[in-house]
Amino acid sequence: MRRLAVLIAALLLLPGAALAQPKACGKRAEVVSQLAERFQESSVALGLASNGGLLEVLTSGNGGTWTIILTMPNGVSCLVAAGKDWQSVAKVAVQDGPEI
Repeated sequence: MRRLAVLIAALLLLPGAALAQPKACGKRAEVVSQLAERFQESSVALGLASNGGLLEVLTSGNGGTWTIILTMPNGVSCLVAAGKDWQSVAKVAVQDGPEI
């Protein structure tokens, strides 16, 4: 668990930390617990990825930090990207256009 915490911290501290960095993985419950404990992050969005994984965005209450994790059906979650200054945007309705 300490190793996971160190990897999370490293991802957040490295400039441009994202997809090119080695992945930090662990049981989903442990990953989410560490993010909540260390960064006060909780899930704000999720979606099913084409590979069967669950992609999840977690942010701190004030948007100071954010993390994206991918959880596979076997329960293993890996950090995909992390950063700071998360901005939520309002969902805008898209008008139907002409069919092509």
